[in-house]
Amino acid sequence: MTFLDRMEAFEKRITELEAENKRLHDTVAYLTKQLFGKRSEKTSSLSEGQVSLFDELPPVFNEAETEADPKATEPDLQQEADKFAKKRYKGQRKDQVKHLEHVKKVYRLIAEERSCESCGTELVAVGEEFVRSELEFIPAQVRVIDYYRETLECRTCRKNDRPYMEKAEVPDPVVLHSLASPSTLSWIMHQKFVNAIPLYRQEAEWQMLGVTLSRATMSNWLMVAARDWLLPVVQRLHQELLKEKYLHVDETPIQVLQEEGRKNTTESYMWVYSTGQYGEHPIRLFEYQPGRGGNYPKKFLKGFQGYLHTDAYPGYDKVEKIIRCYCWAHVRRKFVDAIPKDVQSPEATVAAQGIQYCNQLFEMEKALRDLPADERYKERLTKQMPMLEAFWSWAESSRQAILPKCKTSEALLYALKYKEGLMNYLKDGNCSISNNLAENSIRPFTIGRKNWLFSGSPKGAAASAAIYSLVETAKANGLSPHRYLEYILGDLPGVPFRQYPEILDDYLPWHPDIQKKCSSSKTGK
Repeated sequence: MTFLDRMEAFEKRITELEAENKRLHDTVAYLTKQLFGKRSEKTSSLSEGQVSLFDELPPVFNEAETEADPKATEPDLQQEADKFAKKRYKGQRKDQVKHLEHVKKVYRLIAEERSCESCGTELVAVGEEFVRSELEFIPAQVRVIDYYRETLECRTCRKNDRPYMEKAEVPDPVVLHSLASPSTLSWIMHQKFVNAIPLYRQEAEWQMLGVTLSRATMSNWLMVAARDWLLPVVQRLHQELLKEKYLHVDETPIQVLQEEGRKNTTESYMWVYSTGQYGEHPIRLFEYQPGRGGNYPKKFLKGFQGYLHTDAYPGYDKVEKIIRCYCWAHVRRKFVDAIPKDVQSPEATVAAQGIQYCNQLFEMEKALRDLPADERYKERLTKQMPMLEAFWSWAESSRQAILPKCKTSEALLYALKYKEGLMNYLKDGNCSISNNLAENSIRPFTIGRKNWLFSGSPKGAAASAAIYSLVETAKANGLSPHRYLEYILGDLPGVPFRQYPEILDDYLPWHPDIQKKCSSSKTGK
């Protein structure tokens, strides 16, 4: 090997090592951000001073330039700030509590002070002066309901040696041979699955109320109640979900103990299936499964045909007869993660340009939210298609100009690889641009998981899935989860819904009676 060959080899190796060093540096910065940095994807700061990315686009995109009027007067910044500032109006505090019960408390002078200091004449009341209002917190109370039933006898039949007796009907218990009541169970569910308070902390709260109620007992109650009364409603919701044409799916890990043939450290998954953003009846269904394979959504969605909004996980390809719509929020997230941490002007980087494209796309989509589906479809093709074509052209050219294997390169390759699925939302006005709906639905579960860490058994995980399904579906339909759960647990026992499944329609969250009795805007019990 000649000296020149060696020099060329050394220079090539140095270039490779520099690229490797840059990639490792980006990886360390990314992991550091994941551990200690903010998780927000807000990128408004990148737009300050940012040169327009759409100079080469049709006039519809350069609206700010084409519609500009040099003679227009500049708005007063202070006036604009005051316009949008949150002002306290007269009576604001009163409006905050007008829906609550008000108790009037009048303070009166004692007998010794009800006389005139000048002449001693007894004072006469002439009116009352309002001073202030205060919120009073009334701690929870626990009481025991002892059920009795009346027994009646026919004395005439008794005299004729034909004993005849009648007993009054008593509501069926929600959990046999236990102290559990619908109100107790719904409160335990609300505390754990809405407020993310684990059972061991609830155990301490019950102890403070004078009741010894172990977490094991509460766990048993939850599993029995979910299996007997909540799961039939969830299964009925599942039937309705499969009739929809637009669905969202996401999944997140969960640790489940006592799974047969598996170690306790093995990851299982909680899946969430949601109806589309523009559907008439919102449904959020959770399903526990021991793995992440594509066979699980394939089985759950058997019979569904339509648009499926997901991330780029290839397991969803096993679901048959669907059109996959990939998530643009994931594309933006890739660019956010690629922003260099050691540059003074991150807004000038390739990653920031990718973020700006995505932000513009989401802003356009926000403006179409309230339009009918057919108009939204046309507007997308008219306004968003040119910007998308510019984005793909920019992504192709940018990919050739940056180092491979860096975070920015990975973001560009991700977008280009899944181009077809990312464009599919343009095919139907009822499709969504992102899968944020499913991610937001599963977020309460991930928050709760931080507190209770794991499920004690597969049955417990299945019960959690059923309860989360009704809690999140109730929220999406404007119901109070606590009232909705209490209504089902108090009313469904004793109803012959297994013989007459159509009865379950009366317990769906959009039924008029359910809306009336369990609305989240309803005050009191």
